Amino acid sequence: MADPDWLVWAREIQAIAQTGLAFTPNDYDRERFEALRRLASQIMAQHTDADLDRIEGLFTEETGYATPKVGVRGAVFDPQGRILMVREAIDGDLWTLPGGWADVNQTPRQSVIREIREESGYHARVMKLAAVWDRASHAHPPSPFSVVRLFFICALDGGEATTSLETSGCGWFHEHEIPADLSLRRTLPWHIARMFAHWRDPSLPTDFD
Repeated sequence: MADPDWLVWAREIQAIAQTGLAFTPNDYDRERFEALRRLASQIMAQHTDADLDRIEGLFTEETGYATPKVGVRGAVFDPQGRILMVREAIDGDLWTLPGGWADVNQTPRQSVIREIREESGYHARVMKLAAVWDRASHAHPPSPFSVVRLFFICALDGGEATTSLETSGCGWFHEHEIPADLSLRRTLPWHIARMFAHWRDPSLPTDFD
């Protein structure tokens, strides 16, 4: 289930505007690229319940050559074969795999280990890269930016359950126990199913779009 055409077009207009503003030396072209950025904001505001000023602010903060954002998600398994999930406090305490944006000056491995520790209190050891998925190619709610996410299979390596500013709890689940109230902005049911498949068979090749 791909993103609707209007969202794809708005993202592309915004990316063209952002890249143009980064490189044009011409003041007239700058005005045109700024107009394109406003147009992209208006399209998004028209089709969502987001505030126009907020969207324009988000786009204005994006500078330089437009590229996809990079996120990481960790599928941590314990010795009983259960998967770790956390409740996202800012998303109505819905369940998801721990993760977030990759940080500057950290490798993807370091970023996912950090996210797991910060959101759950557990230490993890990365075993393999299970998937590289384009967010827009999956049935997530609309996002103003293009996002590529890396999903890692991890083994539990110590620690204990804690909460954080971002999470209100965590838990371990067998495959038939996955909560129904998932944060679909972050994790889809079939993502979790694929993580269990990779855990059971580490020889599976990395999934990608």
